[in-house]
Amino acid sequence: MISIQNLTVGFGARVLFSDATFNLNSGSRYGIVGANGSGKSTFLRMLSGEDEPTSGSIVLVKNKRLGVLEQDHFHLDAIPIIHVVMMGNKVLWEAMEEKEIMLAAAADDPNAFDVDRFGELEDVVIAHDGYSLESRAAEILEGLKIPSKIHYEPLSVLSGGYKLRVLLAQVLAAQPDILLLDEPTNHLDIVSIAWLETFLQSFAGCVVIVSHDHHFLNTTCTHIIDVDYEVLTMYTGNYESFEKMKAENRERKEHEISKQEAIVAEHRKFIERFKAKATKARQAQSKLKKVEKIEIEVLAKSSRRYPLFKFKAARDTGKVVLSVDNIYKSFDDKEVLKNVSFKVHKEEKIAIIGPNGIGKSTMLKIAMGELEPDSGKTEWGHAVVPGYYSQDQNEVRSHPNTEVMDWLWNHFQDKANGFIRGKLAEVLFGKEDVEKRVSALSGGEVARLAFSKLSVEEPTLLVLDEPTNHLDLEGIHALAEGLEKYPNTIIFVSHDRWFVNRLATRIIEITENGVFDFLGGYEAFLAHRGDQHDHVGGS
Repeated sequence: MISIQNLTVGFGARVLFSDATFNLNSGSRYGIVGANGSGKSTFLRMLSGEDEPTSGSIVLVKNKRLGVLEQDHFHLDAIPIIHVVMMGNKVLWEAMEEKEIMLAAAADDPNAFDVDRFGELEDVVIAHDGYSLESRAAEILEGLKIPSKIHYEPLSVLSGGYKLRVLLAQVLAAQPDILLLDEPTNHLDIVSIAWLETFLQSFAGCVVIVSHDHHFLNTTCTHIIDVDYEVLTMYTGNYESFEKMKAENRERKEHEISKQEAIVAEHRKFIERFKAKATKARQAQSKLKKVEKIEIEVLAKSSRRYPLFKFKAARDTGKVVLSVDNIYKSFDDKEVLKNVSFKVHKEEKIAIIGPNGIGKSTMLKIAMGELEPDSGKTEWGHAVVPGYYSQDQNEVRSHPNTEVMDWLWNHFQDKANGFIRGKLAEVLFGKEDVEKRVSALSGGEVARLAFSKLSVEEPTLLVLDEPTNHLDLEGIHALAEGLEKYPNTIIFVSHDRWFVNRLATRIIEITENGVFDFLGGYEAFLAHRGDQHDHVGGS
């Protein structure tokens, strides 16, 4: 389906990867993984033809349709949702539009009707199964939880997350032979992610995916393309298989190098001892020649970097740390929280879950005092000083001209300069990075800076709204490890099933009629509630 030969990509003196040669085949699904900045999205753009490689070639089989997930939806805001989806098949959509224009013109002047051109357009529509396009588009939109009652409304009626779902539907409805998906699970709740997984598993063509979602990669991918050590390496199997194989390969290489180094060391010891002794000089010279022929491989350094998230609590808390009593909240005429009540106890790690738009983030904001409920109340327990990680990170972004070092130090001016630098170094801000302005930071860097503040604060309870957003796979692993070691209570919202499954000891599902409270982990919750309640969303 796609042939890649001797592909090399670099920017100036920096090489992202070199001499990559492999094929991407129909019926296979390839996950691209690597550290932020390693070249994953660059590789995807080269497959789409948007970017050119430094050298080498990418060749697609002729007459194969390419579907690429867009991120820019603003120019489509005035177009009906279902038409946005149908526009994904550009050739078909243009033929259908031209037919409609010809028919409208013929109503005014029948003599101007071009029968031959209309026949050509009809052939295009039939060849692309055009008469079922609208029903296919509607089915995909329903699968992505966009109800039929708004399919003919303009795209502008949807929130940003739902607009991205429409762009995903646009790609899928075009029935491409090759799908290129850059972070397709962003802004999707778990019901929609599960639907997308099922769709991709039955997709007959070739799929290439960049994603930071462990579970999605594990469930969906038949191969993993690892961007590391300045090379692209193909592994057969899902993400878990890749992690195991990569570690084993590295360990084997390190063992081989260690053996070679030991042989060289032994030879050199002999040479040094006997080179001046007449009876052994010949033997020593022979060993010297052997040593000179041995080439010990120098293993490239991995681009993977693992931050260190260390969260401490300044003190213990009482047994009940949060009481939520009969909360109701509406925005205009939309009720997002209805009859929400629960108590949070000491040392619990609670995942608040539910479909997008149900009010999970709203609930956290009410608890933190950032929003007032329409009725009901929340109350923190004894000695609770919550530390809050917000989804939008406005606390960081509202100081665009402040340097990273100054931003953190401004919150803790009693701390020594070296202490602040040390805390930033833990989350991968080096000597030059601490001088960056906040406005120049990536999403992942903003997230790590916010977590460094929580680390210094030592709050007695953590409230986290989508904490894995913008982190790479290594960052998500490190965050999970750090939070597991936190001794006190954590309340969090996340759409990342791997993260929820690893961390949660209790699940609170917000529904349209209140809450379902489950004492236990995520897998046990699913077993109890069934697939129809497979909800972990992000709003």
